[in-house]
Amino acid sequence: MPVAHVKAGSPARRRSAGSIGQPRRIEDELRDQNERFSAAVENMSHGLCMFDADERMIICNGNYLGIFCLDAGIVRPGIRFFDILQHSVDIGVASHSAEDLYAIRKPYIDQARASTYEEALSDGRIINISHRPLASGGWVSIYEDITEQRRAEQELKEQHRRFDAALANMSQGLLMYDADGRLIVRNERFLDLYHVTLADFPLGMSHRELLVQLVRLGIYAEIDIDGEISKTMACLQAGESRSTHRSLADGRTLLVARRPMTGGGWVATFDDITERRRAEERMTHLAHHDTLTNLPNRSMFRERLDQALSEPTVAPLAILSLDLDRFKAVNDTFGHPAGDWLLKCVAERLLRCLRNETDVVARFGGDEFAIIQFNVKGAADAERLARRVVEVIGKPYRDKSRDMHVGISLGIALYPDDGKDADTLLKNADMALYRGKSEGRNVHRFFEPGMDAMVRERQVLETDLQAALPRREFELDFQPIMNIASGDIVGAEALMRWRSPARGLVAPDDFIPAAEETGLIVQLGDWALRKACTAAAGWPHAMRIAVNVSAVQLKSGTFARSVISALAFSGVPADRLELEITETVLMDESDTVLKTLSQLRDLGVRIALDDFGTGYSSLGYLRRFPVDKIKIDRSFIRDIDNRDTAAIVRAVIGLGAQLGITVTAEGVETEAQLDMLREAGCVEAQGYLIGVPSKAADINRLLRSGTALRQSG
Repeated sequence: MPVAHVKAGSPARRRSAGSIGQPRRIEDELRDQNERFSAAVENMSHGLCMFDADERMIICNGNYLGIFCLDAGIVRPGIRFFDILQHSVDIGVASHSAEDLYAIRKPYIDQARASTYEEALSDGRIINISHRPLASGGWVSIYEDITEQRRAEQELKEQHRRFDAALANMSQGLLMYDADGRLIVRNERFLDLYHVTLADFPLGMSHRELLVQLVRLGIYAEIDIDGEISKTMACLQAGESRSTHRSLADGRTLLVARRPMTGGGWVATFDDITERRRAEERMTHLAHHDTLTNLPNRSMFRERLDQALSEPTVAPLAILSLDLDRFKAVNDTFGHPAGDWLLKCVAERLLRCLRNETDVVARFGGDEFAIIQFNVKGAADAERLARRVVEVIGKPYRDKSRDMHVGISLGIALYPDDGKDADTLLKNADMALYRGKSEGRNVHRFFEPGMDAMVRERQVLETDLQAALPRREFELDFQPIMNIASGDIVGAEALMRWRSPARGLVAPDDFIPAAEETGLIVQLGDWALRKACTAAAGWPHAMRIAVNVSAVQLKSGTFARSVISALAFSGVPADRLELEITETVLMDESDTVLKTLSQLRDLGVRIALDDFGTGYSSLGYLRRFPVDKIKIDRSFIRDIDNRDTAAIVRAVIGLGAQLGITVTAEGVETEAQLDMLREAGCVEAQGYLIGVPSKAADINRLLRSGTALRQSG
């Protein structure tokens, strides 16, 4: 708005009556001055208002009216200062009453000197007001809206507060350098990490001076300060970060990261990664070493072998594959803690057998070990090491007043004669070991090309086995089981047969191990279980069906569901199903196996322990897991004429009677054997004398007639 009217009468009264032209010139000049004054006042960036000695407004500019949202029709020259205040209250701009506002401003008005203060309006704006007294009385006030300035100042203050709080609470030490490389910020964490004081690292010191100080204080070992500065500057000038690990004299490790800042300078952060580095080193060690023996594991062994074979000139070397003999007996007899102690002792003895620190011995798992023997001068070198290992490992181990005995078998493959890559050498050493263990114990065998034929034959067998199930090449025979006292047939055992078009009738001992190793036994077992239960559904209601179960099936985690499904599908009650397991199943003692067996037994399924007496600790298994039946192995029945063997058989039968466990004798082939078992109180018998394995239709006729099928001829 235009500046309010200016009182300009005084100059006109002083003009001379005799000068007619002069008054016009004075009026013109005064008008020009007023216009210039008005233009200057209106273009001020601040509000302006002038009052006379009577506290009445002389002039004001548009910014003044705008700042306080005043009505130009009301706020005109001559209006009293108090009335302006009342007007601001009436329109809701003022945050106090007119009286309070006047009382606040009156001391500033009365002062005969310049003064400044701030006033907060009702809408939150902050107005800076400057009073300047006029020589003729009254005053002029300048008004500036400083709301944004105050907000910015507050935000800056808050940012400083947050920055200080962040610096104080950082887990990292921090240094900040300006564009000239001078230290401008450092936090307490930095001082704590280095165990130094503020005086040791004052602001303003250069990067070089800081490094020199760290060396002088003995915190850093001697370092190439010039090189360190050069590398840092090169990275920062390229706009790149740089991180280094710094080892301190007290053994700690710090990660120092430097990052450039926009506009120049950089920030350096310091992390104590001592524990992290130690944990990483431990993890790296664990990833490459066996946790029990601390020997290199299979992964590290393979890395070392690959590294050796990748050298431009590879010296001859030998790979020895090792496997302990009778270790399972130690575990079964003395328990797993004793077995673990024994493995540690074996590892220590193997290390002592090596010729030097270059050779490598590793534990692959369980009781399997391997050795890389470098720079061998032929087979004789490897044989001397093998003989030394057999001799040293075979010596007794004494723990807690008890002696343990194990042996060791070795398979040896030589580079380059037996293979030029790691896979071939390891495979051939394993084949030599496999041959050695099949021939006896405490032996070593060198790889021979003919051994590969056995592996290929096994691979072909596994391939044929995979195709046999979908081609329906498997079938079941059933061998009857008789109650000795009554002569009644009380059930039958299902026996799996593989009738291969190419191989003919394959013996179970030939294909079951391969099925277990490949995992196919799970599918085969499910098929046999359902097939056997379906056949038993047509038998007299008291007849039981026995099905052999592999440890692999029980470990699969789905076996209980398969049993329940087979029973439901066939309609056979659970108490008519007997699952025959061997001691190797109970030797596992895994949660999955024991839980599955317990679950099935709770359903009513009977559990029989097959081949009883051939293991190492059968009585211990009976104590850990109560079974419904034990089956005396056929090897005992075949030799029952021997007095010692007969005593063992009678002892087992007596044990069963005492524990309430049914005892079944397998492999009964003569009347004399049956008579001896009857006299000893054996409950059941099974064998060619009772009945030969037969097809389902034949066994149906047998069970209905109650007459045993005798071996013909």
